[in-house]
Amino acid sequence: MIISGWIFSIGAYALAGEPWYHGLGWSLLGTLIGLACLLPAYSIGGMGAGDVKLMMGVGAWVHGEATWYAFCVTAVVGAVLAVLMALFRGAFMKHYLQFKMIASEIFTIRDPERLATIAAERKSSMMLLPYGIPIAIGTIGYFAWMGMLI
Repeated sequence: MIISGWIFSIGAYALAGEPWYHGLGWSLLGTLIGLACLLPAYSIGGMGAGDVKLMMGVGAWVHGEATWYAFCVTAVVGAVLAVLMALFRGAFMKHYLQFKMIASEIFTIRDPERLATIAAERKSSMMLLPYGIPIAIGTIGYFAWMGMLI
């Protein structure tokens, strides 16, 4: 997805009479923004590499600004889905307390390696949300809202 986005951007700019490297540059910027959005969560063990690569692929196709806004919508969708999952399973308070503990650890420990170790130890007791789902819903929702879908 990432490489095809780069190729598409090169071709689209070239067909529009613009230098091909402008298209590649904007596509690379979008890829980096997609990486930057999810890299912090990945580095502490709260996100999988596939989710990060998916967001990078979005960036490769739609460039920087749209990637940022799609990520913002994705974060809201992810939060709503996480709350709904916890409510549906009757474990809202347990997961709410875990969320508070994780947030506290992030602000007090500040060592990604130690946070990743703690996250790995805690993973078996947590309800996990495959984040590709919120990425897909949030990105498509943002694209629809902005009239970016055909």
